[in-house]
Formats: sequence, C-alpha cells, structure tokens
Amino acid sequence: MQQNDLKEFLDAKVIQYNHPRFLESDPIQIPHRFNKKGDIEISAFLTATIAWGNRKSIINNASRLMELMDNSPFDFVKNHRGHDLEKLESFVHRTFNGQDLGYFVKSLQNIYRNHGGLENAFLPTGRAEDLQPAISRFKRVFFELPHPLRTTKHISDPLKGSAAKRINMFLRWMVRDNTSGVDFGLWNNISPAQLSCPLDIHSGNVARKLGLLNRKQNDAKALAELDTNLRKLDPQDPVKYDFALFGLGVFEKF
Repeated sequence: MQQNDLKEFLDAKVIQYNHPRFLESDPIQIPHRFNKKGDIEISAFLTATIAWGNRKSIINNASRLMELMDNSPFDFVKNHRGHDLEKLESFVHRTFNGQDLGYFVKSLQNIYRNHGGLENAFLPTGRAEDLQPAISRFKRVFFELPHPLRTTKHISDPLKGSAAKRINMFLRWMVRDNTSGVDFGLWNNISPAQLSCPLDIHSGNVARKLGLLNRKQNDAKALAELDTNLRKLDPQDPVKYDFALFGLGVFEKF
C-alpha cells in the first residue's frame, strides 16, 4: 500500500474509532466519570497502571479501586494518612496488589506536594522529540521514597528497553485534545507531537501487516520504529493512529 493510500485508510479508521462509543468497552471510561482535573489525572494514572489483561476485568477492578478511595481519588491521595491505606490492602489486579497500591498513593501524594503534580513530573527537557526519556525520569521521581522492590516493575522504563505501553496510553489520555470526547486534553505543556503509540500485541500486529513495523518484539526499539513511521503520516498528532491500529486489531481482527 502506498503511503498516501495508507494514510487515507488509517485516517478513516481514526474517525471510526476515535468516538465516544469507544468508551463503552475501554478503561478510559473510568476517568470519564470525573469532572475535576485532579480526579481525572489520578483515576487515569491508576487505571492505566492496571490496564493489562481482560478489559472487563480492568474496568471492574479500576471501579473497585475508585470505591476504595471513596470515589474522590485526588482528595484521597492528597490528604490520606497512614491508617487510610489499610483499606487498600485487599486490592488485587493480577500481580498488582494492595502493597503496590499503597506505595502508589504515597508516591502520588509526594509528586503533588513536592514536584508540582503529575504533568510537571512528566515534562520533557529541552526540545525532546518524544517523551520516552521523560518517562524514565518520571520513574526515578516516582520511586524516590522508600518502596517495596516488587513495586518497581509496575512503572516501565523505556531506557531499559520497555515500550511503556500503559504510561504512553495514560499520556495520550492527558495530552490529546478532547474534541472527539475520548481523550481529555488536560495538559497543555506537552505537545501531541511528542506522544508515542501505546504499543501492544494488537497495535503491533496490525502495524506489521501494514508495513509500519518490522521489528518482531514489542519493545522500545519497535516503538521508536513505529513512532518514526506514524510521524510521517501526521507529525503533529501521530498517536491518533492508536485508535486505528487498536480498532483494526481488536474489533476487526485485521
């Protein structure tokens, strides 16, 4: 398929899947339950953190997580005290457990108190073309408090070879504009041009079939290759094609 034909095909798929009905079966529906910026950020970050496995299970467990935080995630993060974390101990989603969640809440409190909030903690330095180095720096900030060693695996590090799918998805939610009613457009200090596609088995397989990706592993090198090719199609908003690649893979079994 020629590049112009590929762009026309994928642009049509973006329009098809970048639509509010997308929310009905997607974890992004959890932060859409909130109206305040802090609640949206916290609920989105925690939901993205557990966004692997069966999507129905992700949504159910993210809903329970919000209930454990009294459906006021920002207030809970900002004002919790030690004993408030006890009720989080029962939480489990696959390998993410209550001990991990307790540290996440403490670390998020530290980020809002001492680092200017989540957006500020992800800001790239200089004129970075993408956010992968910023994600790596974010991980260092996130684990600057005493923490369980096991919890570190729940934040990916692109500089150690990870495609960081869940964090890239969270960043898409926060940065891309909300014109279509799907993403939020809450963060104005990061450009959509710097975003990377949340690369997973579905988007990776479709990208390979379309000639956008040659590397077999879904890792940091594959993400860099996919980023390069998606930016050729739309340098200002390359990650919009996540909707097309994911939709083709999940809903159309492309």
